Amino acid sequence: MSLCLAAAGLMVQLGVSQVTLSWTHSVQKTVWEEDWRLTPQGLLLTQARVMGSGAGMDPPPEARREGNFWTWKPPLGPLASVAMRRSGATDDWRLCYEGRCRSLSDLLPGDADPVSLISCPP
Repeated sequence: MSLCLAAAGLMVQLGVSQVTLSWTHSVQKTVWEEDWRLTPQGLLLTQARVMGSGAGMDPPPEARREGNFWTWKPPLGPLASVAMRRSGATDDWRLCYEGRCRSLSDLLPGDADPVSLISCPP
């Protein structure tokens, strides 16, 4: 099983089953990160982290402070896909895997929107 990015008729195979999605909030300018793992049931959000709070980004009561981040495990079941919208008003999404982070625009054209993180087709 491998994760793929799909957008505008394009498909990019990442060759991994786990990624961290990272972005900067458009208002608060703080970093948000989510760890996703591909399972036979779908994409599972295993951990979320945020550097600060405000503008709808408040960590839940069960979050704990780890370094610069508030960290928690969201109560969300497996999903078939994760959609990422690209407004152009903020920095692009970042995908981290295999010890390296890449901007989404390193993998797909900047005008490809929306982008979906999915299980690669067989």
